[in-house]
Amino acid sequence: MSFRAVIFDLDGTLLDSIEDLANTLNSVLESHGLPRHGMKEFRYLVGYGMQELVRKALPEPFRNDAALLGTLQKEMQEHYAETWKDNTRPYPGIAGLLDWLESNPIKKGVLSNKPDKFTRLCVETLLGAWKFDRVTGHHPGIEHKPDPKGALVMAEEMGVKPEEVLYVGDSEVDMHTANAAGMYPLGVLWGFRSKRELLEGGAKTVVETPKEIVGMLTKKH
Repeated sequence: MSFRAVIFDLDGTLLDSIEDLANTLNSVLESHGLPRHGMKEFRYLVGYGMQELVRKALPEPFRNDAALLGTLQKEMQEHYAETWKDNTRPYPGIAGLLDWLESNPIKKGVLSNKPDKFTRLCVETLLGAWKFDRVTGHHPGIEHKPDPKGALVMAEEMGVKPEEVLYVGDSEVDMHTANAAGMYPLGVLWGFRSKRELLEGGAKTVVETPKEIVGMLTKKH
């Protein structure tokens, strides 16, 4: 059987967005007298959605303060709306991979834990040269990954079976999602997690460059 579709994670997979996420949240935290985080720490804070990103960035005693969380999340979204593309760019090699996909009958989608409006904005602005069959971020009715519902709904909308989908992501969250959905979990090493973490998360294959994904899509599995 060959893959008939590929579903990409967004942050850490298609787009290098860590600097804008970190700068924005650090600014919000600092304005409330809360400690900032280094870029290395942010690589482990991201992946579960903006709400969880804010919660995990707080010192332990504040993580269950609903009022504070609500305020910080609101401010994070407001600031991110202005800063999200200051430094965010597609990773090297992504353009070539998407060019190849455009010339082949393989459907492609983007599934992110980022809020839906930001997911669509990022794709339309920075990846608008390519046509995606489906683009979905977190929204009511779809739980955050690793819940598989979003991936399964996307596959159904694209008219493919789960086992015909190559699921591409950079974190254990994506690998758990792919396995739960019955899709092929492919981990990428240019994102936010290590090879060990991806394999432990359930990746069947790990690649170092976007070009290697073309090889995955052209061989039988």
